[in-house]
Amino acid sequence: MPRLITESEVEQVALAILAELKYKVIYGPDIAPDGSKPDRKSYADIILLGRLRDAIDRFNPGIPSEAKEEAMKQILRTESPDLVVNNRRFHKMLADGVDVEYRKDGRITGDKVWLFNFDKIGENEFMAVNQFTIVENNINRRPDIILFINGIPIVVIELKNPADENATTYSAFKQFQTYKLQIPSLFKFNEILVASDGIDARAGTITSDWERFLPWKTIDGIEKASKVMPQIEVLLKGMFNRKVLLDLVRHFVVFEQDKDSKSGTVKISKKVAAYHQYHAVNKAVDATVKADNVKYSGRF
Repeated sequence: MPRLITESEVEQVALAILAELKYKVIYGPDIAPDGSKPDRKSYADIILLGRLRDAIDRFNPGIPSEAKEEAMKQILRTESPDLVVNNRRFHKMLADGVDVEYRKDGRITGDKVWLFNFDKIGENEFMAVNQFTIVENNINRRPDIILFINGIPIVVIELKNPADENATTYSAFKQFQTYKLQIPSLFKFNEILVASDGIDARAGTITSDWERFLPWKTIDGIEKASKVMPQIEVLLKGMFNRKVLLDLVRHFVVFEQDKDSKSGTVKISKKVAAYHQYHAVNKAVDATVKADNVKYSGRF
């Protein structure tokens, strides 16, 4: 009888794929407050502040230190009891930069503090951290894998044991609903959630219902991956290629508001492009740019 694969082994396979994609793989307990290489002062710390400050310094050399510190305060500030409102506010900072003001040549100047370098992918620090313990309101939780960019937890991956018939991709999705209630601070910064049973894998956002958690079916954007390839491998290699992930964050995440006609309440939905939408839009943009270049070169 063949040996059944364990959840821990699924986690290690996922981390190996992420290492291939040039993520720095780190064991969460090592960077815990009491770990061998502490990177957090408290288990309540969600952002790796030292790494984020280093990135801000690298990407914003012309911004005064006071303005950069003000940007940090904006990032860490919680302005609403509504998780989705806070998430939308932070997403805008990620995609558009953090608005700051400072005095220059005797005048108040408006500027942007950038958290990511969207132009030079290799300048960013990509980390895959497993078993990252978070304590919030005396509740202790440990998501399987969190992907950090420049110290910011952008992606949470929840894995279930493929050998356990009760531990499905759907049960991983349900785990996220529990996490959002128990450790909401993590999801203020989140862009994408991934639920997987080690074979099947689907991605969504903090507002996605189960039907909106979708597979990513291509690695290169040209052909669909073979059906014999585990979907978790296809999703990780296709969606979390570092270039694709930054592109998704900057250009392919939208928030939509719908007002209930009866109650008058406003619901905010966060959506990330499906694989076919992402690649179709980029192909259309590339074709337009090439056409414009041909027209431009033909004028002279």
